[in-house]
Amino acid sequence: MNQQVRTISELDRVIHEPGRLIIVTLLYAVERVDFLYLLHETGMNKGTLSSHLSRLEEAGYVEIAKTFRGKVPQTLLRLSPSGRKALERYRRKLKEAL
Repeated sequence: MNQQVRTISELDRVIHEPGRLIIVTLLYAVERVDFLYLLHETGMNKGTLSSHLSRLEEAGYVEIAKTFRGKVPQTLLRLSPSGRKALERYRRKLKEAL
């Protein structure tokens, strides 16, 4: 196996999935956002977005906080420090491979 293929095989599979890559890329650029913002920006449906967020939260890449704005529930999301590092590693590995 050549080095380029080996590098590609070492990419973080959690981030590499296109939907999750979109989410972590959007979160990388901001301090935190609410669920509706991500829903709008990604174009995903609620179930798909929730599923991807759950997987990212399990990996420790995303922090999810459920709060209220007045009486309205609000879900706030942010990229965790380990998520930030994971995306930076992913970008570095992908650049090496290409």
